[in-house]
Amino acid sequence: MNILWDFDGTIFDTYPTIVKAFKELLTDQTISEDDILKQMKISSDVAIKHFDIEKSLFDKHFHVLEQKINPKDKPAFSHVEDVLSFADTNVIVTHKSRQSTLDILAFFNMKHYFTEIITKDDGYKRKPDSGAYAYLHDKYQLDLVIGDRELDLKPARELGIKTCAFQNNDIEADYHLTSYDQFFTTVVNKNS
Repeated sequence: MNILWDFDGTIFDTYPTIVKAFKELLTDQTISEDDILKQMKISSDVAIKHFDIEKSLFDKHFHVLEQKINPKDKPAFSHVEDVLSFADTNVIVTHKSRQSTLDILAFFNMKHYFTEIITKDDGYKRKPDSGAYAYLHDKYQLDLVIGDRELDLKPARELGIKTCAFQNNDIEADYHLTSYDQFFTTVVNKNS
């Protein structure tokens, strides 16, 4: 099985650190982290608009704040390595920088699982544009895309690739998981 993965909120539990960094940009510190998370789970652009943050301020400061947070505070989800080990090929498409992505993978000794990683530094349009997915699908004949947001799965559907929503039952997907220990009974056994 060849799998394309989203990174934040799919392989690694980074949302607590993302929300913390985002909150530092807000002038109104009474906004709850749950409210921030709800918007970020749609997309950072939606959160920026919802909380009326200047895009230039976000672009300048958010990633700097987020990268200052220790990788140990961005753990891999339980059992995700079981799925990574099972797959024949794993690739990533992320809006993160290459350096930040590689730093986290190296910290948790997980880079070896991935054949190719496409980051914001590679020049593809942001998801839900399907350009990066199409490139990887042509190269690796992808069987499945796993992500936690609609924008992760929409490009896969456009290309006819099966989709798996992680910890998000509110988005359209062929499969839904709340934990990776469900992967083999929910995804693999249903495809056997």
